[in-house]
Amino acid sequence: MTSFQPKVLRYESVSSTNNEVAQLASRGAEEGTAVVADEQTAGRGRLQRTWTSPKGAGLYFSILLRPQISQDRWSLITFMAALAVSDALREACELETEIKWPNDLLASERKICGILAEVIETTRRAVVLGIGINLTSEAYPTELVGQAVSVAELATRPVEREEILAALLRALTLRYESLNEPDGAGRVIEEWMSRSSYGEGKLVRVTNGDEILTGITRGLEKDGALRLQLETGAIKTIRAGDVVQVRAERK
Repeated sequence: MTSFQPKVLRYESVSSTNNEVAQLASRGAEEGTAVVADEQTAGRGRLQRTWTSPKGAGLYFSILLRPQISQDRWSLITFMAALAVSDALREACELETEIKWPNDLLASERKICGILAEVIETTRRAVVLGIGINLTSEAYPTELVGQAVSVAELATRPVEREEILAALLRALTLRYESLNEPDGAGRVIEEWMSRSSYGEGKLVRVTNGDEILTGITRGLEKDGALRLQLETGAIKTIRAGDVVQVRAERK
């Protein structure tokens, strides 16, 4: 396998960095082609949600991947990406983060980064991996104060976007090359579990459309699906949905 080498293209404004990378892929772009934009006019997150992307307030980044692992493990790409963002924020900002299943990055129990992977069809199937990191409090709407946070609010010193981007590219290169190794999928699961309290023994509520489940997390399947132990003792496998910690009520 040849070494993975990201190549970054920079834009002032795009509809979304994922869209831009997908268009480049349709025109034959190589793996590792990446887009960074100052703003997105139609950014999006998981479950078709809008991702607010004001100019200069966040790191809006997408990259084209052509994974070597079997397609039934491609869901682990976002888990790999969450580990890479965690590595990058630790290196560039000395920020410690936690990963909330499946791939939201939390700092001080508030969301600081979202990740979205989309499968596309080109000459062969590929993945566009999008990452959005809140750099300042302008990156998220006022109604999310208390739920979201930014690098500027937590870092002990001013940190430039380019510094975080450089750390992210280094971390993504190492993590992605590792994922594509024969035992890479298992290592991603193991390391994800070490960075998240959501993997084992946490009481959570999972919402997926009209379905709402409450239970205790019992690890991950080989593809990253969450194992949830219901009150009946049965194990439910969760592959999509919003997970929220359920806190014990004070008496």
